[in-house]
Amino acid sequence: MMERILIVDDDITFALMLRTWLSKRGFEVATASTVAAARTTLAGGEFSLVLSDMRLPDEDGIALLQWMAGQGIAAPVIVMTSYAEIQNAVRCMKLGARDYVAKPVNPDELLKKIREALDRPQEEPAAAKPVRRSSPAPRESAAQLNYIEGRGDASRRLYEYIRLVAPTNMSVLVNGASGTGKEHVARLIHQYSKRAEKPFVAVDCGAIPRDLAASEFFGHVKGSFTGAVNDKKGAFELADGGTLFLDEVGNLTYETQVQLLRALQERRIRPVGANREIPVDIRLVAATNEDLEAAIAHGTFRADLYHRINSFTLRVPSLRERREDIPLFANFFLDQANRELDKQIVGFDAAALRALTACDWPGNLRQLKNCVMSATLLAAGEYVTVGDLPREVTEETAAPGSLSLRDPATEEEQIRRALAAAGGNKSQAAKLLGIDRKTLYNKLHLYGIE
Repeated sequence: MMERILIVDDDITFALMLRTWLSKRGFEVATASTVAAARTTLAGGEFSLVLSDMRLPDEDGIALLQWMAGQGIAAPVIVMTSYAEIQNAVRCMKLGARDYVAKPVNPDELLKKIREALDRPQEEPAAAKPVRRSSPAPRESAAQLNYIEGRGDASRRLYEYIRLVAPTNMSVLVNGASGTGKEHVARLIHQYSKRAEKPFVAVDCGAIPRDLAASEFFGHVKGSFTGAVNDKKGAFELADGGTLFLDEVGNLTYETQVQLLRALQERRIRPVGANREIPVDIRLVAATNEDLEAAIAHGTFRADLYHRINSFTLRVPSLRERREDIPLFANFFLDQANRELDKQIVGFDAAALRALTACDWPGNLRQLKNCVMSATLLAAGEYVTVGDLPREVTEETAAPGSLSLRDPATEEEQIRRALAAAGGNKSQAAKLLGIDRKTLYNKLHLYGIE
């Protein structure tokens, strides 16, 4: 049976173009220009998917979602919204929307999101049931990983690579600054892998005392050294069949590196004090915020171990490289903070959102999460304001005219930063950059920035 899509948009020309484009791709398409008309259409027949604009003449996309939930209409909803309204899009996803797409709409991206929404099993509509991410991994739940995927180019590229390498048995080296979520990436790799039903064991290499490293990794038998009062399984044996995650692998001593290399090569370990070896089957994921190639050059890290753990490298971008995702992450952390602090903060006001987006976040996602938690605690009204944010955030916010395009190497980044700081307002972004609107439009076209 042909899949039916309802387009809800008051821009008649755009809706007609979209209807024609989707019809040519095998969909049966109907349109409605108001929420009231959409209700009538949905009540009169079944639809596979609803594609709704955020702003409509009578009500908004949120009202339509709430009505659909109340009527028990389970068709997935994709919300169309501008960058400046991303906060409302996040609210829609909390109410049950499957995804959102930014205007002006990229046809290929929209078609991909429609296919994803239609291919995924439908869920019971419930306004209280939050949607945490755009595409869940198999054999997992939001409660297990508790995350939301970013929508920007850097985030999408990261998750594409994760999905590409996860089903393999390749060793993965996750490289990224502190606070970017390297362990989260490692857990995702495990959840997407064929080993998902087996253990995931994480070891903080920087917290292991030199004298106990062999015991931590390979275990020991009772009486093998002072304090060994019982037999103990090491990380390799505990992770057998699953994934072993070595966090901050660059902190391992040279001696431990030798032992680790042998275990990885032989796929066998010998517990401390034991007279027999144990076969192990583990998939290794390691993480570091150091330059291991520089460590090799300085003689503090073994080149052969580096090549053993680095069959595939995943670089986790810093938060300032994912600036367009900051509002999404901030709202996700706000949802967590509301639950933990038993508060009902609706969101961030425009000035607070600009400050969050303009900050460089040296502590990355960890710093953003702590910032949102603190601001949620301090917020007295419905929305977080600039006054609720920590001083380190508001002081970093770019002042008008402080951005510059004098350095061609950073021109694209500065344009993106200005747009983010201006909430998508091109006139304001041009003022921040000290250029006229026409020059900005030429630059946007040059760099392919929507």
